[in-house]
Amino acid sequence: MAARINTLFLFLLFISTTALQAQNSQAMPEFQLEKQELEAHLRFLAADELQGRRTGEMGNNIAARYIAVQLEAMGLTPPPGQEGFYQKADFEATTPPTEAAFILSNTEYKQGEGLFMMTGNVDGLKTEAVFANYGWADPESGYDDYKGLDVKGKAVIVLPGTPEGDDPMAVFTAMRKKREIAQEKGAAALIELYRLQFPWAFFRSYFNKENLSLAENQGIAAENTLAYGWLKEQNDGSIQKLQEGKKLKVELSSSGYKHRLAPSQNVAGIITGSDPELRDEYVVLTAHYDHVGTGKNGGGAYSAKDSIFNGSRDNAMGVAALLAAAKSLAEHPPRRSVLILAFTGEELGLLGSQFYASHPLIPLKQTVFNLNTDGAGYNDVSYVSAIGFGRTGTDQLIEAGAHVFGLDVFPNPAPEQGLFDRSDNVSFAAKGVPAMTISPGMTSFDEQIGKYYHQVADNPDTIDFDYLLKYSQAFARMARLIADEQERPQWAEGDKYEAAGKALYGK
Repeated sequence: MAARINTLFLFLLFISTTALQAQNSQAMPEFQLEKQELEAHLRFLAADELQGRRTGEMGNNIAARYIAVQLEAMGLTPPPGQEGFYQKADFEATTPPTEAAFILSNTEYKQGEGLFMMTGNVDGLKTEAVFANYGWADPESGYDDYKGLDVKGKAVIVLPGTPEGDDPMAVFTAMRKKREIAQEKGAAALIELYRLQFPWAFFRSYFNKENLSLAENQGIAAENTLAYGWLKEQNDGSIQKLQEGKKLKVELSSSGYKHRLAPSQNVAGIITGSDPELRDEYVVLTAHYDHVGTGKNGGGAYSAKDSIFNGSRDNAMGVAALLAAAKSLAEHPPRRSVLILAFTGEELGLLGSQFYASHPLIPLKQTVFNLNTDGAGYNDVSYVSAIGFGRTGTDQLIEAGAHVFGLDVFPNPAPEQGLFDRSDNVSFAAKGVPAMTISPGMTSFDEQIGKYYHQVADNPDTIDFDYLLKYSQAFARMARLIADEQERPQWAEGDKYEAAGKALYGK
């Protein structure tokens, strides 16, 4: 009798468990996602044949085509006004001068030896140097380092960064704008003083290759590009004299600078919301599909045996999660509409997301949230990491999306890395759209992360695909919860992007 009762109990337990799983599968379509399909996405995107998916190269274009085909097969539609799933974006590829010399007063600097010219071919310029503080101007605030200065035809020497900050990210993101300002003011050259905290050799190595930027001035020939570079000054008192307003003679020559147009594309598809009252509002889900390429372009150690930076973690995992969310949300649309957006050019300065933020396919005022997925890797598969946690009023939804798949949320890992402002979410945040990035479980930027981050070792065979499934399910569930929520996310009071949000939405 006892044996029969046990058998009956096990049978009833099996039936109830099966029914519960079926109920969960219907209530939460993210349970239906399959590990094999996600593994296939990642193995294709991070395959050697795609050569590290560097923006402007064939492997990057193949990855874009793959994503577009997947979105079409899932039933997504192109955004309004687009003929297909591509948002075409032209970038400018530049190669620094091979030779350059700069004489300030009586001190001579040569390319690579205290001088690193990044743009411009200059044939024996002889002029005066002018010190212009940060070389920054902001018409909205009225700030202008050039006020009262005559810089036409002169070499302008400036401090790195802006009045608001001189951390590495602030320095790098200000580069292009400072060049544009100097050129508008009529300067012949712009030279930034190298006063950064990381080694000069690393700086030169990072930039001494072909680099991409937004192609704002497509018609300008290489010989008409502003001469722009960095000076690791010698302690000869020259800069102090310039800061005191004294005039100093300079000579500058450079050659070998090249530039070309490098067409690329973001990939975008629409899932129309199910609620007639909310479907005109959009949640934008994003991930970048590019990586750093091969060999010297990769920026890390490589060998003849392996010179391909496959980028399995950064960011084939994110694209797999993005495609998982697209599939789940397309099969069971949430209340709000969703824009699935895969970015190019992230590794080269957030280029794809910056282009989109300036040329949105959906008006930013209708965009209520950006949930981005990106990461350097993972060191704890019991977590998903949430960068921007505590800033947009979505914390409970993020936690709920993770917990249902047995994952916890690790808020804002490695704060010293400034991760919020280093991924594509910041391009939305800067415009006022509440945004955050979900990353694979990283608790700190430790040896386990460094082993794979931007390394040739980051191959598909090193990925925990069981964790990839849970991570992708959690990301898709978070997206659904946010898209279904009646209340719109908002920046926390006092957040650095709160003012931009009020300006965008009129609140």
